[in-house]
Amino acid sequence: MANFNLFASTRGPALPAATSRNEAGGLAYARRPESALALYAATGCLNNTFYASAEQQLDHVLKLCAQVEPAFVAKTAIYTRQRGHMKDMPALLLASLTSRDGEAFERAFGRVIDNGRMLRNFVQIVRSGQVGRKSLGSRPKRLVRQWLDRASVDQLLNAAIGNQPSLADVIKMVHPKPADAERAALYAWLLGKPVDEAALPAKVRAYEAFKRSQSAPMPKLPMQYFSSLPLTTSHWIHLARTVSWQTLRMNLNTFQRHGVFDDKGVVYEIVARLTDADEIRNARVFPYQLLSAYHAASGLPAAIVEALQDAMEIATRQVPALDGDVVVAVDVSGSMASPVTGYRKGATTKMRCVDVAALVAACIQRNHKGARVMPFDIEVRKLRLNPRDSVMTLATQLAGLCGGGTAVSAPLAQLNRDKSRVDLLVLVSDNESWRDTRNGGATATMREWAQIKARCPDARLVCIDLQPTATSQTVESPDVLHIGGFSDAVFDLLAVYAAQGGTATRWVERIDSIAL
Repeated sequence: MANFNLFASTRGPALPAATSRNEAGGLAYARRPESALALYAATGCLNNTFYASAEQQLDHVLKLCAQVEPAFVAKTAIYTRQRGHMKDMPALLLASLTSRDGEAFERAFGRVIDNGRMLRNFVQIVRSGQVGRKSLGSRPKRLVRQWLDRASVDQLLNAAIGNQPSLADVIKMVHPKPADAERAALYAWLLGKPVDEAALPAKVRAYEAFKRSQSAPMPKLPMQYFSSLPLTTSHWIHLARTVSWQTLRMNLNTFQRHGVFDDKGVVYEIVARLTDADEIRNARVFPYQLLSAYHAASGLPAAIVEALQDAMEIATRQVPALDGDVVVAVDVSGSMASPVTGYRKGATTKMRCVDVAALVAACIQRNHKGARVMPFDIEVRKLRLNPRDSVMTLATQLAGLCGGGTAVSAPLAQLNRDKSRVDLLVLVSDNESWRDTRNGGATATMREWAQIKARCPDARLVCIDLQPTATSQTVESPDVLHIGGFSDAVFDLLAVYAAQGGTATRWVERIDSIAL
C-alpha cells in the first residue's frame, strides 16, 4: 500500500511547487519581474536591510529594470513618487531610463522630479555611474535646465537646502540662462558670487537684511536658513507658525526646547495646524511618521501629544470599513525589528517594520471592531486588544511582542485548527519565512491557505510586504492580492480589493495603467 502520509488526497486544485528560496533560506515563489520591480520600488530605500545590503538592492533593481519594458519602469517611477511618496527609488528608476529609452524618460521626468530634492537626487544618481553613464547628456541636461528655468523663487530656495550635489553644483553643470536680471542675481547668490542685492528677489533681500539684524522682519523661508542665527523665542514662535507641516511635525521637540509651547495660545494654534486635514493630505505624511513623532513626544504639552493621535486618525481615514470575518496576521518576528527604511549611517529611522505592520493592523481594527488580530513569529502570540483604543495605543501594544523566528504559515494553521470562518485575511510581513520550510512542493503558507479556501470558498488573502524581496510565500491569483509599501496607498489598494474582490485591478495592473 502506498505511503498515506506522502500520497494523501487533498481538496481543491493542485498547489504550485515553490520555485525559489528566500534570503532566510526558506522555500518561496519567485515574483514576476514586474511584480518584483514594483515591490522594490515601493519598499526599497537603497539602505541596508536585515537580509540585504544597499548594494544588493541596487543590483536587483537595475537587473529588474532591464527585464521589463522601459514604459513600465517609467510608470513605476511615477507611481512610487506620486502615490508611494518615495524619493531615492523613483529617481533611480528615472535615471535608469536615460541610457535606455529617452522618450519614456522625458515623459516621466516632470511627474517624478517634482521638487528640488528630487532633482538633486536624480543628478547625483546619474553622476555616480551606476546607471551606465557619468554625465547627464543632452536630453537630461535640457530637462534639468528647464526645471530650473520654470521653478519659482520659493522652489529654488527650497532646492538649495542640502548637498551631494548642492543646487549650486547643478546650476554649474547645466548652465541655465536667466530670463531676467532678478533670476540672474538669484543664480549668482546661490552660487556664492558677488551680487547687487537690490536685484535679488524680495524674499532673498529680506533674508540678507535679517542676517544683518534680527530686529528686521523675519522672511518666510525654510527653517534650515535660520539654524545658525541667534533667534529669540518670538522668532521660534514665528517659525512654528509658518514652517511646512512636515517640518513642524519633525521639530516639535526643538520648538519645545526654545520655549514655543510656553504660550498656551501658541499651543492651540499648533494643535490646529497638526490636525488640519488639508495640511496632512498635502504633506504626503506616512502614517508611520506620525507614530514616530508620537513616540518622540517626550515632555511635550498633552494637547500636542493628543493632536498627533488625532492626526493619525485623520491620516488613516481611508482604511476601509471591511465586512464579514476579517483577520489581520501581523509578523512580529525578529527580522521585523529592522528599520522600515533600512540602515544608513546618520539617517536611520527609529521606526521598525514591526511598528508599521502593527500600525496597519491597528488601523484595520479601529475601523472593523470585530477584526481578529493575530501577531505571530513561529507561532501565534496571544494578545488581547481593545478596539476602542487609539491607533497609536494598539500599534504600540502589538509592536511590543517583537522577537523570534518566522513562520508565515503559523496564523493560517491556527485558523485551520480553530476551523475559523474567514472572509478576508490580511497578512503583513517581510515574507522571510524559514521555520515552516519543506524539502519540496508548495510552501506551508500555500498549503494552509488551500485548507482555508476548502472551508471558506469565498475567502480572500491580501499580502502586504514591507521589505524589498524578489520572492513571496504565496502565488498571486484572483483571491490572493500582493501589495508592497508603507504609505497610505496600501490602504487605498486594500479598500478597492475589499469592495471589488477578484475583479479589482491588481497593483501591477494599476501601475501599468498609468498614461505616459
